[in-house]
Amino acid sequence: MRRSILLGLGSYVPDRVVTNEEIPYLDERHERRAEVQTETSDAWIRTRTGVEARRYVPAGGSMACSDLALEASRRAIADASIEAREIDCIIYATLSPDIHFPGTAVFLQSKLGISGEEGCACYDIRQQCSGFVYGLQMADALVRTGTYRRVLLVGAELHSHSLDYSTRGRDVMVLFGDGAGAVVIGPSETDDERAGVLYTRVGADGTGAWDLYLKVFEISKAPYVWYDAADREQNLVKYPQMNGKRVFLHAVRHMVLASQRALSETGLGWNDIDWFVPHQANLRINEAVTQYAEIPPEKVLNSIQLYGNTTAASVPLTLDHWRREGKVREHDRVLATVFGSGYTWGAAIFQI
Repeated sequence: MRRSILLGLGSYVPDRVVTNEEIPYLDERHERRAEVQTETSDAWIRTRTGVEARRYVPAGGSMACSDLALEASRRAIADASIEAREIDCIIYATLSPDIHFPGTAVFLQSKLGISGEEGCACYDIRQQCSGFVYGLQMADALVRTGTYRRVLLVGAELHSHSLDYSTRGRDVMVLFGDGAGAVVIGPSETDDERAGVLYTRVGADGTGAWDLYLKVFEISKAPYVWYDAADREQNLVKYPQMNGKRVFLHAVRHMVLASQRALSETGLGWNDIDWFVPHQANLRINEAVTQYAEIPPEKVLNSIQLYGNTTAASVPLTLDHWRREGKVREHDRVLATVFGSGYTWGAAIFQI
């Protein structure tokens, strides 16, 4: 029986560490100023989000989202003990593409050195914080059906260039960081029905689409970029907007239900799961999910304290972080649950 398995795992974050203490002094280019730009503090951020620090790319624009994805992909490919040329499909999940189009997967393909007339298939998917689990479901199906043998699934985000570094934007701005995570998925012939990717299920509810959004490219506007970016009365449209209370409540509800459903439909219990990896949106959300879903706290892995919310990258980034720390080991079974704008959500059970 053919099943899909994780052949390799890798992640990458930029070198620059931005602590909560530095956040109040960052200007619109996330460069440090002497005077305070945003009314916030370490205590304010920790209490509401659990974030202690995050990683940012350099302020000068020298790195693109695909550069973060490239480093994570190289590490996942090396971990899989394969060559980049063996990749026959790329699935790239992001809400922060290099440019509006073409999709960022083709830029990643070129940077990996595997482009050309015989280049592999490239998909870009846009499910925001749910992107990794959505992509894992796609990769699992493509491998099981024999369509592809080496699928590179990447979640990568470059948030720092698109945040509102002011008191007006602090509720969103303090949450996010830059980073990437990647896995290589391939086939395995086995009779073990619990091997590899055991379960994926995703869903969406478009009635929540306007609770967390960015509409800088809005089809009803002509020209599309119609505002004065330097005018604070006009430039709100270029920054993410969030109804924080509604997002919090729906995130907790859907992540709890998705986790419970994953166990119910597979017949597994928490004794069968080594690690629970929730999307790293807000530590308070994850604490609530752990409580209401009755998840053993010692099985919960978080990384938001160190990296902030890295959206589509958060699940593989968290797993790779704790693997490098020696906590996550080969063949460990993971239940990952995600929730993102849209609303979108999903859960997956798989082995490392």
